[in-house]
Parts: sequence; C-alpha cells; structure tokens
Amino acid sequence: MLIERAYVDLPEGMGPAGEGWPWRVPCVRQLVEEGLAFRAPVTFLVGENGSGKSTLAEALAEGFGLDSYGGSAGYKYASSREASPLGRRMRFDPTREGRVMVRAPRVRRRGFFLRAETALEALSGERASQRISRHPGEMSHGEGFLLAFRERFSQRGLYVLDEPEAALSFTSCLELIALMDELGRAGAQVICATHSPLLTALPGAEIVEVGEHGMRSVTWAELGLVDHWRRYLSEPRAYLRHVLGQ
Repeated sequence: MLIERAYVDLPEGMGPAGEGWPWRVPCVRQLVEEGLAFRAPVTFLVGENGSGKSTLAEALAEGFGLDSYGGSAGYKYASSREASPLGRRMRFDPTREGRVMVRAPRVRRRGFFLRAETALEALSGERASQRISRHPGEMSHGEGFLLAFRERFSQRGLYVLDEPEAALSFTSCLELIALMDELGRAGAQVICATHSPLLTALPGAEIVEVGEHGMRSVTWAELGLVDHWRRYLSEPRAYLRHVLGQ
C-alpha cells in the first residue's frame, strides 16, 4: 500500500457547510471532518448514482497527480480542465513504503486513473512508449479495457478506477478481480468506485458504502446492492411489476 489516509486541507476558518458543491455532499463533509483511512490494498467505494463515490474517486486521483480526464501520472491528456475544488485540496498520509512516491514530483509517480467514458481515448492519446499494443479502434470496448488492464496495470502505484465494469462481461469482471488482487499483493494500491457485486466480492478488500449517511465500512453481505441483486435474480417480477406497471 502507498496511502494509509486521505484528508482535505482547507484554509483555516473554511468549513464545508454553505460552500456549495461538492462540500455539501455527505461523504465529502465526512471526508473533511474525519478523513478516509485505507486498511487494505484494494478499496471499493459503493453507492447509488449521485452519492458522491465518483466525486471521491476523481478527487483522490487528482490529489495523486493523475489527470482528471483519465490516464497515467505525469502525463497530460486532451482535457484542459483544472482539478476539481476537492481534488486541489486532497492530501495523503503515505505509508512508509509509499512515502517516496507520494512526495515525489508528479512525473515520478506511478499509477493510472481509469474512468469508463474516456478510458480508450486516453490510452490512444498517450505517448508511443506508453500506448497499449493494439489501437483501441481495432477492438471492442471491453477488449480494449482488458488489454489496458493487462498491459498498463503492471507497476507498483496507485490505480483509481471509476465504474470499470461498465464495458465488461461477467467473465471479464472476474479477470479484473484477479488483476486487482495481483496488484495488491505486489504492493500497489487500488481504489475502485463501482456498482458491481462481482468486483466487491474480492476477498480481503475494504468496502466503503457511500450515501446520505456519509461513508461507512461494510462487509460484502451487508451491501444493499448485493441484497437487491440476489432478490432480483431470484424473482425478477417482484421488481419489474413496479417499473412496468404490471
């Protein structure tokens, strides 16, 4: 692991209340007040749409020097977008192993920010020495994701993923689980925002549930999404009759 805690460095006297987005989002308020501790090499951020999990993931990536557009540390991509208000103020307490990398200049850090909507474009825009072995245009979305995972997620660094399951089949999700486990065992750190009950089942991973309550650590079996998927697969009509008016 590289990071044992993330926190927000706000000017004295500035609090999250009354400052607008993102400071009013419950998980951001809790992050400002308490920070976020990391207890395992792989951490999942889970929550409904609008809960703030992707906001957290993006800010953690930005705080590490990863481009908000997506891609590697130390390399600027197509976006001219500035870091988010939260990302600009994100700070880390590194582990002993991660101290050198976290405190190094951006160009010397190792990691990748993968966001589903820009992943392949970011990969194809990298300098030649860092591109994946096949052009993204030659592959399906899911194939490009998997090739990127295999070839780019190989160094000890910080890997922030925002809903990577969007382009992946069931089998491909299992392959991603194996890769995340391998990265964690090799000393890397993975932070993944997801809706997937498959990914979050990775043994030994930390799961942080994000919502109106803020943030809380839960087990896989306690996740609401796991319960909903189990119920839905057991009896789809119990859910569909409410949305189809039957």
